[in-house]
Formats: sequence, C-alpha cells, structure tokens
Amino acid sequence: MHFGGPFFVIAIVAISCGAWLINNWIRAKHGYSISDDWGRNIGKEMPEAGRKVDLLTNENARLTGMVTRLEERIAVLERIATDPAVRTAQEIEQLRNR
Repeated sequence: MHFGGPFFVIAIVAISCGAWLINNWIRAKHGYSISDDWGRNIGKEMPEAGRKVDLLTNENARLTGMVTRLEERIAVLERIATDPAVRTAQEIEQLRNR
C-alpha cells in the first residue's frame, strides 16, 4: 500500500467525517445534544442556564445602581474640589441652618 498518494488523505477525511456523523447520530438517538464541527454541543441548553441568567441580571442591576450612586458622589466631590472656598462654605452654612 502506497501512503504518499492523495487517496490516503481522502480516505482519512472520509473516515473522520463518517465517524462524526455516526457519533452525532448515536447521541441524537439517545437524547444527548449533538456537536458542531469543533466539538461544541449545540441544541439543548444546560438546565441551570436560566437560573444563572436571573442571578447575573440581578447582580447587573445591583452593580448599575452602585455605579450610579458612586458617579453622583464623585460629581459632588469634583464640584467641592473645583468651586471657590467661599461659595462652598456658604452652601455648608445653608445646609446647617435647615
């Protein structure tokens, strides 16, 4: 048998494709998710994926609120740092008198 010809390469490609098809057929027959060309599962999602999405959505909302509050605080600190001292002192006195 001569291994240097193109038929050997074609045979390896054909065997690989056939094995992939048989593998996916067996997986689909038994209820497992099938895989794409790169071995990643497609089709059925993980059962806990919905719960993870909910947790991440809640955490995202919490962090967005925290960032908003921090931006407001930074804006106040920037205003205090850049405003003249006399006006800042007057505003503090006005707040004390309330």
